[in-house]
Amino acid sequence: MKAPTDPAPSGDRKIARLFFRVLNDAGHEVQLVSRFRSWEGAGDGARQQRLRDIGGRLAERLLRRYRAQPAEHWPEAWFTYHLYHKAPDWLGPHVSRSLGIPYVVAEASYAPKQAGGSWVIGHQAAAAAISQSAAIIALNSSDIAGVLPLLDSPRRLVPLKPFLDTSEYPPPDRLGRERVVLQRRFGLDTKRPLLLTVAMMRYGSKLSCYQVLGRTLKLMTDHRVALLIVGDGPARAQVEAAFTGISHHQIVFVGLQSQAMLKNFYAAADLFVWPAVDEAIGMALLEAQAAGLAVVAGGSRGVPDVVRDQVSGLLVSPGDAEAFAYAVVSLLENPLRLREMRAAARALAMREHDIGTAVAKLNGIFEHVREGALP
Repeated sequence: MKAPTDPAPSGDRKIARLFFRVLNDAGHEVQLVSRFRSWEGAGDGARQQRLRDIGGRLAERLLRRYRAQPAEHWPEAWFTYHLYHKAPDWLGPHVSRSLGIPYVVAEASYAPKQAGGSWVIGHQAAAAAISQSAAIIALNSSDIAGVLPLLDSPRRLVPLKPFLDTSEYPPPDRLGRERVVLQRRFGLDTKRPLLLTVAMMRYGSKLSCYQVLGRTLKLMTDHRVALLIVGDGPARAQVEAAFTGISHHQIVFVGLQSQAMLKNFYAAADLFVWPAVDEAIGMALLEAQAAGLAVVAGGSRGVPDVVRDQVSGLLVSPGDAEAFAYAVVSLLENPLRLREMRAAARALAMREHDIGTAVAKLNGIFEHVREGALP
């Protein structure tokens, strides 16, 4: 995991920045104390040990800095976003234990199947950090089963729905002005339903998603649709190869777009599509719904936490291109149902995933743990 200040687009960093904002809005003084990256993805034990040692030295440096100040200037709590076996927290547990302050983690994950595996160092560290925590904020319901057994009380685990500032997403463009502008800009057939995908082009699960999407479009040759893909990254050549043979009238790669421009794409589209293979949460899915788009997605991991199946969209088995194509076509061929889902998607995002709800809940958690109480 990279620091929230890193400019590369990422759902993780977007969530981290939202937490930063929420805690500030709740009246807390929030400081980013380190940009240290503990992630190690290759299963290299020697590198993991080096990262552990670096993290330990950084933690000691922080402690020296804090202890040089009067105790009233010490932090009152430590907050870590997202730890798991590949990205353990080598700073927070040691610093918070040494200063006697509560340790709070959002989106902690623990997989017992990783015990004794290539990330044994990080796996053990993640377990210890979770066990030490005063509170675990669970954004992803699929993490709960692994985390709960490590806590001395189930009350230390606090579910929190993924959130964003829904006021930043205007209501759907019912007059179709944005749609016409984009269709003309990219030379798209104005009579084709417009599908939208927003995702980085990275190797691994992201590339797998694009490959499923390519197979999906090839199964839909009898249906006149157009797909706009917003995103870029190191696997772009492989992503484009997944759509080989598909007419340029059906697909346009528009590259990276600013957040302001991205809202125009949401406003113009008919349906948001993303296969979500091994997707932890999927913030783009939530953004699309806040903008009034129904979603077709793979129902993996935390996706059901942000997409209400049969209400704000349709969830299918991850990786099943045939089921994905069927779901897309079923909505495009039923305009009334699609309109109902679009309205429900926006209402659901505003009611259950708005940043205001997160401010109140997080403030309550920190007030309790600061006083030594269960959250």
